[in-house]
Amino acid sequence: MSENGPRRNTVTLRRNELAAFLRSRRERIMPEDVGLPGGHRRRTAGLRREEVAQLAGVGVTWYTWLEQGRPIRASVQVLDAVAGTLRLDPVERQHLFRLAEIPDPAPAAAASQLLSPQIQAILDQLVPMPANVVTERFDILAWNAAYAVLFPPPADPRQERNSLLYCFTQPACCSAIENHATQRAALVAQLRAAYGRHVGDPAWTGFIRRMEAASPEFAAMWATQDVAQPASYAKVFRHPLYPRLVTTSTSFAVQAAPGTRMVVYAPADDATRQAMARLVASGPSQPRFPCWEAHQARALVPQPA
Repeated sequence: MSENGPRRNTVTLRRNELAAFLRSRRERIMPEDVGLPGGHRRRTAGLRREEVAQLAGVGVTWYTWLEQGRPIRASVQVLDAVAGTLRLDPVERQHLFRLAEIPDPAPAAAASQLLSPQIQAILDQLVPMPANVVTERFDILAWNAAYAVLFPPPADPRQERNSLLYCFTQPACCSAIENHATQRAALVAQLRAAYGRHVGDPAWTGFIRRMEAASPEFAAMWATQDVAQPASYAKVFRHPLYPRLVTTSTSFAVQAAPGTRMVVYAPADDATRQAMARLVASGPSQPRFPCWEAHQARALVPQPA
């Protein structure tokens, strides 16, 4: 199918932007930086196209066409090699993949690398209001002490933390979320809207398939095709000492880490505000729901293969 009209103009602009970006990144790397002789007979600064192609392990003609903005398609592996050769940082790498219209296979990892210490400092200043930073896929990247009171972090820091996974798989008897019914549909609709920016991304496809297998309820909501944007919601939590903690959630984009947002849960009444302050003051050792020991024992029983 031929490109025409506005679509053709957009594609041309994107290719021109990609070409200019690659040239600028190539020209900032000196031959000596990558173990090549410099010399005084170079007409332009930085590496030559053929040198980038050689270092990245791709064809010279292919790389030349890519940098000229010609209509060629690149694989994830090839773009990854080019990004490494040009020493792109996480933001530049994401920009390269976006301009090439190729899904980046590891957006969540890149986002977590972009979180600065200042983000954690802001989260800590918000206590006793629970707050965290999540990706578009609801991977939890950072949180404060008030959030940890309601959602204790796993003993193994390598264990995955994801709001959607928690919401759809945590048993209701020991879940910190009181109003599940009104929250799940909104979360899935937000995920569906974000998915439109990541169609074909292996990391997203795998996560969605995993959620569908783990929760028939999620699978049914996903199939509705409903979409929504992050908004303010009434969120009701529960704790072994306080059965009803009423908050309002508000999201703020974290501009320094594209694709992430900070979610703050502001107490909706004085009782909730005072309860959260007491819980945070009591420290990380918190009472657990009565069913906790039974769930732990069940988790130790070997599951059938």
